[in-house]
Amino acid sequence: MEAGSVADSFLSGACVLFTLGMFSTGLSDLRHMQRTRSVDSIQFLPFLTTDVNNLGWLSYGVLKGDGTLIIVNTVGAVLQTLYILAYLHYSPQKHTVLLQTAALLGLLLLGYGYFWLLVPDLEARLQQLGLFCSVFTISMYLSPLADLRPIHHGAQPSWSPYQLDPPWAFLQVSPGARQEVPPSADLTTGTVGPA
Repeated sequence: MEAGSVADSFLSGACVLFTLGMFSTGLSDLRHMQRTRSVDSIQFLPFLTTDVNNLGWLSYGVLKGDGTLIIVNTVGAVLQTLYILAYLHYSPQKHTVLLQTAALLGLLLLGYGYFWLLVPDLEARLQQLGLFCSVFTISMYLSPLADLRPIHHGAQPSWSPYQLDPPWAFLQVSPGARQEVPPSADLTTGTVGPA
């Protein structure tokens, strides 16, 4: 076996593992929904866009005949559909959830109709579907930002600033260990006292 193919196999396996791990991150939200019997503090749009994204890449994998894409995106689509069904079950706003789901599934069906019926050339269909799926993947990663809507006076925010923490936020100092910074402190030089 060549060194390049071993490295490619290792990299491919790692990508599959990490992708499946990403799709399973919703399991904690699923447990939360079941435990609290509510969807408070859980966003719906990331589940929906990830599901549609998985279905798009699944069709790309079928068209290309790529078993890895088929398996990974089938698992992802099943998990995301499970999350969507649980969200729908516990959501008090079922009409909104169903409307959003129908809209994105309608977009997906229009895409399928276009790619499978109106683009007869297999190579062109593969290229255009790959581009469509790539653009939709970007929207999947941007979908959590939809909850960051402007705060109106008197309204409570629907998001927490802790959702915007950097990846190293787990290193925060415990509340009991924090110290007050005196008003006369110069934070640029680290000195305390009159200026």
